[in-house]
Amino acid sequence: MNKSIINKQYKEIINLLDKRSFREALQAIELLIFDTQDWELRSSFEEIYTSYQYMLQYMRQGSIDPDRDKLYNKLLSTAYQIADKARILKLTPSSTEFYFDRIRYYKLIPLRSLPELQLELETYTEDIAVEHLLTHDANQEMKLDSIRRRHEQAYSELFYRTWLSDKWIETDEEEARNFLTSLLVQINDLSLFISAITLSLMEYFDIRKFMLLFDAYQHSSNEVNQRALVGIALIVFMYDERLSIYPEVAARINLLNEDTNFSNEMNRIQIQLLRSRETKKIDKKMREEIIPEMMRSVNISRKLDIDDNDEENASDDQNPDWEDWMERSGMNDKLKEMSELQMEGADVYMSTFAQLKTYPFFHDMANWFYPFDAQHSSVVRAFSTTANKRNILLDSILQSGFFCNSDKYSFCLTITQIPPNQREMMTQQFEAQNEALSEAKHYEKMLAYSQRAETISNQYIQDLYRFFKIYPRRHEFRDLFEESLNLQYCKTLKDTFNNVEHMLTLAGYFFAKDYLLEALMLYQDIIKETEGNAEIYQKIGYCFQKNKNYSKAIEAYLQADLLKPDNVWTNRHLAISYRQSGQYDKALEYYKKVEAAQPENLTVILQIGLCLAELKQYDEALAYFFKLEYLDNESIKSQRAIAWCSFVTRKFEQAMKYYSKILEKKPQMQDYLNAGHVAWVTRNIDTAVQRYAIALTLSDKTVFINQFDKDKEILLKLGINKNDFPLMIDLIKYSADSLE
Repeated sequence: MNKSIINKQYKEIINLLDKRSFREALQAIELLIFDTQDWELRSSFEEIYTSYQYMLQYMRQGSIDPDRDKLYNKLLSTAYQIADKARILKLTPSSTEFYFDRIRYYKLIPLRSLPELQLELETYTEDIAVEHLLTHDANQEMKLDSIRRRHEQAYSELFYRTWLSDKWIETDEEEARNFLTSLLVQINDLSLFISAITLSLMEYFDIRKFMLLFDAYQHSSNEVNQRALVGIALIVFMYDERLSIYPEVAARINLLNEDTNFSNEMNRIQIQLLRSRETKKIDKKMREEIIPEMMRSVNISRKLDIDDNDEENASDDQNPDWEDWMERSGMNDKLKEMSELQMEGADVYMSTFAQLKTYPFFHDMANWFYPFDAQHSSVVRAFSTTANKRNILLDSILQSGFFCNSDKYSFCLTITQIPPNQREMMTQQFEAQNEALSEAKHYEKMLAYSQRAETISNQYIQDLYRFFKIYPRRHEFRDLFEESLNLQYCKTLKDTFNNVEHMLTLAGYFFAKDYLLEALMLYQDIIKETEGNAEIYQKIGYCFQKNKNYSKAIEAYLQADLLKPDNVWTNRHLAISYRQSGQYDKALEYYKKVEAAQPENLTVILQIGLCLAELKQYDEALAYFFKLEYLDNESIKSQRAIAWCSFVTRKFEQAMKYYSKILEKKPQMQDYLNAGHVAWVTRNIDTAVQRYAIALTLSDKTVFINQFDKDKEILLKLGINKNDFPLMIDLIKYSADSLE
């Protein structure tokens, strides 16, 4: 049986279990394990099948069983486990995916046990410290490098042992807890351990591993507890339905919910995960706008370069207009926008570092998740052996809260490709910058920022994003960043997010980023919990309006108007919604209210005129269009409106005058069509045919005919004989042919 069939069967089983269609799920499981040689697995299946039949039989007999729900959840849990195990067993022998390839590989070359790895990792810090205390000699760096490499081999083994591990038994859980609570294992190694557990859970759910993430969340180190929190969030999103059958999960989350810090942090993680949606947009902007503009700016700068030895090219002789090229090009605005996004925590460096993930360092999957370490052998080799200079560079990278761990490694590895003399120049520049930062006391602020929980979690999410988007074998993994990641709708976290303040924050984020349907759902939930206010109803109305549900938009805006009467913004959007729904009399009423507050608002003046025209109050409409022309005599919109209203009110001379102005500018198909109408009703047939023919060449034939037909009623009222229409159409077609 091939991989796609096995995965399809597995997904069907999980879907049935999630929907609690237990009978159909059992039938599908039986089919999946039919040719499996694992007798323990088959025995477990027969046991739950028999137990379920007995449970149904007792229920049919009317027997009261207070433990029925508990038994049902246990049967569900076992069914999930059998399906998980069967999938792994059937794919391991032949699947080419990296996960199964590594399982097969490490069966041949076994990894060390977790206690053995713990001992190795615990001795690393002591070995490094002792070696540094010894007298410096020619062999010291070689010894240090050997210690570092042993450590890197150990943490790589730790990663694969954890990621590929089967479901933990009690002994495994105890060993993992001992590892997590060790005071001698480095925080970086503990952080990698948490990432490996999270990735293992993504492949193969295990309640013991999941519960250990909650223990890790209680760790004193932000590096560890924030990775655990992100892991909890992602695993809840993946297994929300399944988690409802584990009372220990509900109990642990209820306990955490008693501390508002958990709710606050989970809300922050939610926004950080959602922020990853913006990365593609930012990446596109960087590649298509910012970087090309910067490259052009480099060319401009070179053109404006001055030879210091040329007295005639003195700096005060430059044209002052050259200085504002960045302003004129819009570069300043783009850079300011990127800076603001960066301060929000947006991932603005994805495009910059995406091409720098091909170094051998990234061939080891563990390194995608290892926190940046100045003592890593790859980092140490990247810099001068002079400790002082190395530290100046490293401090600038390490203390930055704007680069994720993966990008810091990319930067360091790129340094090794730079010639030594240029690297020395970079060192000197960093040294000068470092002194300036120290004097300004910015260094402490940078350090504090990089160690904040929100900075660490944001960097870790960016590390995950890079793995799922750039890792060469990324297509073998479920990319959660292609999914909604809406944690607030997970039943497992329902009480965690059931906080109006958090809901407002989240809704505000969705609204600001134009995810209006998601914002709308949250705002509607908020007004169920509270009485709401004018601003919330305004935003609900806006969400409906942008999704073209104008009747619902009007309802919301009217409610906002009740809570905050005579608000110009509300009145204007009520007018827009009424106009879009064809209720021009109501639209006119609200546009008039806006006009009272903003008598020279050109858009409002235009819309009032258009509403009056739709209501066939042409003389009043003309008064508004003339006012618009007076306030903005270059407005082609006012000229079009005046021309049309003049035409339908038989002011043909005036209509012709304005259409002549329009046709001298940048006329559209509709302009030539309408100008043709004026010529026809004034019996300038040849002119009419010419204008109609041009209109036809500017559009699709069907579009032209449809537009022409829509105006028939008006043309008939203005004296055109109905029998002349087919003749005019033929004249237009012949004339259009001659124009081509």
